[in-house]
Amino acid sequence: MKEKKGMMQEFKEFIMRGNVLDMAVGVIIAGAFGKITTALVNNILMPFISLIFGARDMTALNVIVREAVTDADGNVVKEAIVLGFGTFVATIIDFILVALVVFLIVKAFNKAREKAEAKKKAEEEAAAAAAAAAAEEVPPAPTTEELLVEIRDLLAKK
Repeated sequence: MKEKKGMMQEFKEFIMRGNVLDMAVGVIIAGAFGKITTALVNNILMPFISLIFGARDMTALNVIVREAVTDADGNVVKEAIVLGFGTFVATIIDFILVALVVFLIVKAFNKAREKAEAKKKAEEEAAAAAAAAAAEEVPPAPTTEELLVEIRDLLAKK
C-alpha cells in the first residue's frame, strides 16, 4: 500500500509540472490546427487542383488496377483494386502546409530569442562598463573654499 501511495504522489507531481501542461495544450492546439489545414486543403486548394486534372473531386482521381467482378445478379464477387492518388495528393499538400507553418513559428521564435539574448548581452555589457567606470578613482571636485584659496594665491603672486 505504501508503494502505491508513493507512486501516486510521484504521478501527481509529474502531472502538475508546467512542461506536461504545456505539452497537453500543444497537443490540443495541434489537433485543432490539423483540422484547419485539412479544411483549407480539402475545401480551397483541392478544387483548384481538381480543375487542373479535370476531375470533380480529387478523391475521384483514382487508378483502377482491377475492375470489380460481379455476378449475373450484380453482386460484387471480387472488389475492385484502386489506387487513390487524389487522396494521397491532398494528404501531401496538408502535410506541406502544416510543416510550413511549424517552420515559420520556429523561425519567428528563434528570431525573438536572438533579439532577447542580444538585448540581455547589451545590458550586461553596459552594466559591466558602468561598474568599471565607477571603480575608477575620480578625484573629488575642489570645495568652494579651496577654489577661493587658490584664486587668492594666484592674485597674490601678481
